[in-house]
Amino acid sequence: MQEIKMNHAQKGFTLIELMIVVAIIGILAAVAIPQYQDYTARTQVSRVVGEVNALKSNAESIFNNGGAVVETADNLAANPREINIGWTGSNLVDDTVGTNGLTVNNGDQADMSWSVTLGQDASSAIRGVVITVSRSLQGAYSCSMTGGDPNQGWKDSYAPASCEHS
Repeated sequence: MQEIKMNHAQKGFTLIELMIVVAIIGILAAVAIPQYQDYTARTQVSRVVGEVNALKSNAESIFNNGGAVVETADNLAANPREINIGWTGSNLVDDTVGTNGLTVNNGDQADMSWSVTLGQDASSAIRGVVITVSRSLQGAYSCSMTGGDPNQGWKDSYAPASCEHS
């Protein structure tokens, strides 16, 4: 009689191999999640800075035509010089402040500014930060940011180079 040999090859993974894979995935997630949150906050700040800086050309056009920059031009009959700066809002801006979240200061003068406060859908680390674009008498524009609580997760690296944070 001939003996039949059965090959009992191991199929699958051992428990230790599975535990090693889970540990590696955990370590990668522990590094990746905070980096992703930083990236998200930084891009949200950059996006809003870009949105409010885009209003510069509108403001210059209004001044060149002898108008006054306002948040909203609801009462043109009373003051036809008032021209809406063109802000349509942003989901990253607290729209309970000003008009759709935008506040214009000294819009009828050459040294004026407008600002927005980050809120609503913005990352919790950047909520409450105020972004202000200012125009000097000479027509030069500057961008500044105020607020940002380090206890809430704010980092100075969130501010773009074109917009100073204080």
